[in-house]
Amino acid sequence: MTKKLAKIKYLANNFEIIEHGDYVECAVSGKKINLNDLNYWNVELQEPYFSYKEAFKKREKIFKK
Repeated sequence: MTKKLAKIKYLANNFEIIEHGDYVECAVSGKKINLNDLNYWNVELQEPYFSYKEAFKKREKIFKK
């Protein structure tokens, strides 16, 4: 079975599935994140992150500007 990329709207405390799929891709590392394992995202940027490490890297990059 081929896994499909989901389209998600990230909200403050949860997310809304716009287009059904099995995973999303981390905005920093490109790693696939199963929707059941999705815990980290940025609402303003509408980006998912694989873990707190990638979320922290993105935050550092934003605030270094």
